[in-house]
Amino acid sequence: MLIIPKKTPPVETHWQKELANSFTTLDSLLEYLRIDPSSLPPALSNDAFSNNNNINIIPTQNDISIIEQHNNARRLFPMRVPKPFADLMQQSNWYDPLLQQVVPQQAEFVDKLGFVADPLQEQNGTTAGLIHKYKSRVLLLVRGGCAINCRYCFRRHFPYQDNQLGQAQYQSVLEYINNDTNINEVIFSGGDPLMANDKQLAKLAQKVDNITHIKRLRIHTRLPVVIPSRVNNELLAWLTNLRIKPIIVLHINHKNEIGEALIEKTKMLKQAGVTLLNQSVLLKNINDSAEEICELSEALFEANILPYYLHMFDPVKGAAHFDVSKPDAQKIMAKVITRLPGFLVPKLVQELPRQPGKTPIDLGLEP
Repeated sequence: MLIIPKKTPPVETHWQKELANSFTTLDSLLEYLRIDPSSLPPALSNDAFSNNNNINIIPTQNDISIIEQHNNARRLFPMRVPKPFADLMQQSNWYDPLLQQVVPQQAEFVDKLGFVADPLQEQNGTTAGLIHKYKSRVLLLVRGGCAINCRYCFRRHFPYQDNQLGQAQYQSVLEYINNDTNINEVIFSGGDPLMANDKQLAKLAQKVDNITHIKRLRIHTRLPVVIPSRVNNELLAWLTNLRIKPIIVLHINHKNEIGEALIEKTKMLKQAGVTLLNQSVLLKNINDSAEEICELSEALFEANILPYYLHMFDPVKGAAHFDVSKPDAQKIMAKVITRLPGFLVPKLVQELPRQPGKTPIDLGLEP
């Protein structure tokens, strides 16, 4: 049985301090990782200049240094990397798979055909702060910000400022959910919902809990991965005080993201009765091999987390360099299913606009 101490922590908690000390420039992160800026590869590879691409506002290498060329991409999407996540990266390795997920790169200035600002067409929702794409589930944009800005984020252009939930908006959203008995699951999303403080989350969760036809509360978050101290006594207290079943879906793309601190926190969450799942994105040069996917699934299971989805990359503008082709994804997963037991194989899916559910990817295997 999990015992939650009654001691009230200070307003500025440990995780918030760690968040405040995040790296926000490429220079500072590379210095911390002991990566010599002069050793960086050229900012753009030749394939960026193919006929399907357009290059916008890219200074030449003669004008500024390579590191400054990469740093310019912060104008498109700010950089934020918490120190606990940086501590999981390999020293002196520009190609570290965790580092490559979060560093701004000049390739973000490449406009590739078919890559758009709103790939899932979410920006025309019926109610501010709410996305109701699936009949039985509704998604609440609890907080717009994230603890880490992943460069492949499909919502990197999302107008969070137009979808902030104030008191009036919360009431409207709750009434919407209460009036639709087809909805049996509420998903806290964002941004990252755990960026909100636990007092706010507890209040909102309790209001959702009071809606009798709701069975489950799902929380989509990356925060415990990048700042494990976010799983604190306050969070555990309100999660264990619900009638509805709490589910946390973590976002982990590579086995190296699973450190000892996260494993300790997942044990606490499991003791509290929280179901733990994981969804990943298939990313070029990060986890695009059968070996990487298998190793990730094994590491997840050891950390009390079940693999859930492996998403095809959403074609968001500014992140085309992460894309893995559908044929390559099919080949990878065809190998994975021969190496893992079924319960460790994530479902390869693609999110498509206006579809009532995630679209499974057929692996094209002969019977």
